[in-house]
Amino acid sequence: MKSWKYFMLTTMVGSALALAACGDNTTKDEVENETKSEEASTGDTKDEAVVEGKVSGDGSSTVAPIMEALVEEYAGVQEKVQVTVGVSGTGGGFEKFIAGTTDFSNASRPIKDEEKEKLAAAGIDYTEFKLANDGLTVVVSKDNDWIEDVTIEDLKKMWIEDGTTKKWSDINPDWPAEEIIFYSPGTDSGTYDYFDEVVLDEADLVKAATLSEDDNVLVQGVQADKNAIGFFGYAYYLANQDTLKAVKINGVEPTNETIESGEYSPLSRPLFTYVSNKALAENAALYDFMKYSLENAGDMAEAVGYVRLPDADYEEGLSTLEGLK
Repeated sequence: MKSWKYFMLTTMVGSALALAACGDNTTKDEVENETKSEEASTGDTKDEAVVEGKVSGDGSSTVAPIMEALVEEYAGVQEKVQVTVGVSGTGGGFEKFIAGTTDFSNASRPIKDEEKEKLAAAGIDYTEFKLANDGLTVVVSKDNDWIEDVTIEDLKKMWIEDGTTKKWSDINPDWPAEEIIFYSPGTDSGTYDYFDEVVLDEADLVKAATLSEDDNVLVQGVQADKNAIGFFGYAYYLANQDTLKAVKINGVEPTNETIESGEYSPLSRPLFTYVSNKALAENAALYDFMKYSLENAGDMAEAVGYVRLPDADYEEGLSTLEGLK
């Protein structure tokens, strides 16, 4: 999903402003010579800023749009760093992180106690960084003209397995007596875990649900059937809002404002990345990529459809990162 905007224009804009500020009596060559002199005196040259190496990550499909944008923009800044990021879901990403095959792990939920224990047993110290805020969004097709708003109790009735074939009329007698078609993230997904915790109270999800770790599969399934309902990250809804309708939760629609304020409760949540402390200390490329990520995560989150954190949160993350160098 290539929906992000491009922000790396500061160098060109700065040069244009510098030339304009010089007036008609200053030539381009003079400006370039002055720039070179300043770089020589400060040691701030392009060559000295070059980093080389490989960085690997995996994890949440919800975090993927932010990370994909960051990776692509970073490639234009550090061409000699190869960053690869898989999308195995939050749980699948942690499995690779625990095995020591990745440097960082993206997650749409906080790390679980059993994952912490496995990392400790593997001798892997790590640090948690927040990247953005998300609102887990419940969606139906635009062709669905009866559902606008549900409560958490309504969602429980729909999504908890009780041995029956669920119909819309079972939830609200004014709705059609048609079978509900369910689409859910897979069990390795942090979005699944979050929904399981705050909606299902860890009860079994309906067995009839189609599960997928790929949120695009869920999007396509709901788009194609007016009796379908699904849930996934806010960015995937925004990218497809011409064919999908977000269902209000307790009267509140997911928006940047309601997600940031927490009014869209209990489905507002932070998005994370977890990074190996040892890898940060030993791999200059990883440190540089994570520094770039924290410096730009807010802009990229907004560009792909999530909600940026307060600036103080990113500053705190950068301070923590600096202490791990």
